[in-house]
Amino acid sequence: MANEGNNSAEGTLTLGGYLASIRNDRKMTLRDVEEATEKGVSNAYLSQIENDKIKKPSPNVLHTLSELYSISFEGLMGMAGHVTSSGVTNDETRHGRAATFAEHNLTSEEEKELIEYLQFIRRNNDGA
Repeated sequence: MANEGNNSAEGTLTLGGYLASIRNDRKMTLRDVEEATEKGVSNAYLSQIENDKIKKPSPNVLHTLSELYSISFEGLMGMAGHVTSSGVTNDETRHGRAATFAEHNLTSEEEKELIEYLQFIRRNNDGA
């Protein structure tokens, strides 16, 4: 199983961790993805991406996954380090991106709890 929530050294969610979290949110197995993409993305290859063994999958694979998961292709391209149509990679656009959990189909209660937790973390960091 993939390491859901993989983090880079800077503490940001990796492409692999992000894709694993979306797949899990959609309640899909690696094999489900392979079948849904008609073997366009094999379960073994997706596992390697989710475990950060493959950090820069091809745009074709990212496009297939973005369509299957109904998430932003450009966002995936940026996370993988590919130049996007705006001409910049994810590192350069990080502060203007949509909310990290936007594609996770959160309930209003889950959103409220996440916001409260974020406020808690910020309060604690201000005192540090």
